[in-house]
Amino acid sequence: MSAPIRLGTRRSALATGQSQIVADSLTAATGRAVELVTVTTHGDVTSAPLHTLGGQGVFISALRDELLAGTIDIAVHSLKDLPTTPAEGIVIAAVPTRVDPRDALVARDGLTLGELPPGSRIGTGSLRRVAQLRALGLGLEPVPIRGNVDTRLSKVDSGELDAVLLATAGLTRLGLRERITELLDPIQMLPAPGQGALAIECLASRTDLADLVRTLDDNYSRICVEAERALLAELEAGCSAPVGALAEVVEAEDGLELSLRAAVTAQDGSDAIRLSASGPLTDAAGLGARLARVMLEDGANELMGST
Repeated sequence: MSAPIRLGTRRSALATGQSQIVADSLTAATGRAVELVTVTTHGDVTSAPLHTLGGQGVFISALRDELLAGTIDIAVHSLKDLPTTPAEGIVIAAVPTRVDPRDALVARDGLTLGELPPGSRIGTGSLRRVAQLRALGLGLEPVPIRGNVDTRLSKVDSGELDAVLLATAGLTRLGLRERITELLDPIQMLPAPGQGALAIECLASRTDLADLVRTLDDNYSRICVEAERALLAELEAGCSAPVGALAEVVEAEDGLELSLRAAVTAQDGSDAIRLSASGPLTDAAGLGARLARVMLEDGANELMGST
C-alpha cells in the first residue's frame, strides 16, 4: 500500500478546512490516502498589519521550505497570498475549481453597505478593501484588524465594529455563508487577484505527484487566475497592494473569451484607475500583462504609492 500523501497547510481553521476539502477530493479522485501536516508561517505569529511585513509570501515561505526539505509532499495555499514570482524547484500542480471570488460584508442588524450610517466602523486588514471602501464615498470608517474569521466576526457580534469585510470564499468554506449580509458586486469592490482560488504546489521533480494532483485542476479557474496574476506581476505590486482584478470566461460572438477587469485605487479613495480588456483563452498571461501596461501608462504606479 502506498504511503499517505502528506499535505502541508497553515494551522488556521480556514486553512485546515480548505486543505481538508482538497485532501478529500484527492482521495476520491485517486484512491490515495492524504494526511494533513500543519505548519506555522511568519504571517501566523505576528499581529502586525500584513502590508508592513515587507515582501510577499508571509503565509507561503514556511510551507515551501517544508516542501523543499521533503517533510511534506504537497502544499495548499490561498492563491491570493501566493507571490507572482515562481519558486525555484516548485510548481503549481493544480488550481481546483474556484469558489465565489467576491468580497462579503458581515454587518450588524443585517445591514448592507448603503444602509450603514456614515461613521460606521468597518473592519478589514486589506489595503485594497480600505481604498475601495473609501472610494465609494459613503463616509464609512475603515478599522485595521487581524485574526482568524471567528475573531473578526466576534468584533461585530460584540458591537466593537459595525461590520467586517471578508472573502466570500472563506466564509463559504467554513460553513458561515449565512452570516453574509451583502455580497459585494465587483462594480463596487473588485476582489484581490486570485481570491476564491486555491493553489496546490509540489516539487517540480515529483512528476508522479504532479500527475496525481493535476486531476483536481480546473482549466477555466487556472486561466482566470493566470490573467489576474500576470496583471499583478506586470504592475510589480505585492499581494497586499490596493489592486483588484477579476477575470471571467464569458460568451462572445465567436465562442468563449476571457474578460478581465482591474482597478488600482488611491489609499484615500480620491482617485482610481479601473480598466477592462478581453482576449482569447489561450493568451491569459498576455491579456493580464497588456492591461497592466495600460494602467501603468495611466498612472497606476503613483496611485499604488499614495497614502
